[in-house]
Amino acid sequence: MTNEGKTFFDLYLEYTSKNEAPTFFHRWSIISCLGAYLGRQTYFHHGFFTLYPNMYTMLIGSPGTKKSSAIKISAALLKQTGYNTFGAKKTRQEKFLMDLAEQRDPTIDGAEGTGDILSQNLWGVGAGESVSEDAVTECFVAADEFNNFIGVGNLDFMSILGELWDYSGIYDYKLKNSKSVHIPNPTISILGGNTPTGFSQAFPTDAIGQGFFSRLLLIYAEPSGVKFTFPPPPDKELERMLVEYLIQIKTTVIGEMTLTQEAEDLVDKIYRQWQGIDDVRFEHYTNRRLTHLLKLCVVVAAASLTTLIDVDVVVYANTVLTYTEHLMPKALGEFGNARNATVTHKLLTVIEDTKLPITGKELWKHVSHDLEKRDQMMEILGNLQLAEKIQAVDGGGYLPVRRGILSNAIGVDFSLLSESDIGEQ
Repeated sequence: MTNEGKTFFDLYLEYTSKNEAPTFFHRWSIISCLGAYLGRQTYFHHGFFTLYPNMYTMLIGSPGTKKSSAIKISAALLKQTGYNTFGAKKTRQEKFLMDLAEQRDPTIDGAEGTGDILSQNLWGVGAGESVSEDAVTECFVAADEFNNFIGVGNLDFMSILGELWDYSGIYDYKLKNSKSVHIPNPTISILGGNTPTGFSQAFPTDAIGQGFFSRLLLIYAEPSGVKFTFPPPPDKELERMLVEYLIQIKTTVIGEMTLTQEAEDLVDKIYRQWQGIDDVRFEHYTNRRLTHLLKLCVVVAAASLTTLIDVDVVVYANTVLTYTEHLMPKALGEFGNARNATVTHKLLTVIEDTKLPITGKELWKHVSHDLEKRDQMMEILGNLQLAEKIQAVDGGGYLPVRRGILSNAIGVDFSLLSESDIGEQ
C-alpha cells in the first residue's frame, strides 16, 4: 500500500485517468514497465529453473484505441527513474543481437548505458571486451508500432526472442559474417502495440506453434469512449510520487521471492483446476500459464515492497491474468483460422461493435469489395453462428454472443479491477 490505502497500481491509474487510452492498457503498461525495471534483481526459484519478472506483452486494439499513449506514458515515467536500457523501436534481428552483446549491466561491470526510448538506436558499451558469466544484459523494448520492431513474417527473429525470454547463461549467436556475439544472461522485456490486422501481417499462421507465441500475453481492449479535446497536463505531484515509489521498489525489492504456505496452496489449486482458454489457437499457451502467473505474482509483490507472495498477491495476479485470457481470443480476431479470415474478422468486428441487430444488407456494405458474391458472406455468417460467436435474432439481423467471465474461478476476485477495466469490454 502507498498513501491513503492506495496501491501503486491505484496511483498509476489515477495518474492516467485523464487519458483516452483504456484503463486495461494502462494497467498492463505499468505492470510491464515494472517487470522490466526489476530485471534480475528479484526472482522466483521454480524447480530446476529461476523465473524473472520480465514479460512479453502486446496491447491489441482497433486503430484509435490509444495503444501508443499507454505505452509512451508508462515508458516516459520509467525513464524518469534513471532507467536507460531501452531498446530500439525499429531494428533488425542481427542488429538487435549485436547491440545486446555490446551492452552490460552497469551494476556489475561499471559500464553506463546510453539508451533512450526517444531515439532509434540501442546503446554501445564495452564492445570487444571479455564477457562475464555474472553480467546481466537488460533490454526493454517499448514499441508502440510493434511491426516496425519485429518486421513482417520474421520467424527467425520470433524464435530467438522466444529463447531469450527465460534464458540463463551466455547466449551465443553466429552472425552471417561468421562473427559470433556473446550475450550474458539476456533479460528482455517487450511492451508492444498492434491492431488485429497488423498482428496477422507480422505473424504468419505458422507462428502459432512457436515458443514466442506462447510467451506473449495479448492485452485486448476496446476504445474507452472517453474524449478529451484538451486533456489536462499530468499531475506533477502524482508523477513525483510514482517515480519515487518506483525507485523505492528498485532499492528495496532484492533477492528471492517466496510464497506463504496459503499462497502456495492456492497456486497449486489454480494450476490443477484451470480450465484453459476455449480456443485451439492457445493450446501452447496452456503449458506456460503457470509461469505467466508466477512472473505476474513477482511484479505484484514487488509493487507492495515485499519479496513475500501472499494470498492477496496471488488473487490479484490471477484475476488480472484471467481477465486478460478471457479477451485474448478477441485480440487475435480470425488470425490463424480458415480461408477468408480477413473478411470473417471484419464481419465479426462490425457485429461486435453494434448494440442493435445488424442486418445482412448492412453487413454486405462492409465486405462487398472483398467478396464476389453475397452467398459467400452468408456462408461466413453461418460458420460464425455454428462457432457460437454470433447469433441470429428474431426479425432479422445479427448480434454477438457475449461470453461471461469465469467469476467463480478459483483465486479470482473481479472487484479488484475497476469498472472502467471491465466496462470497456
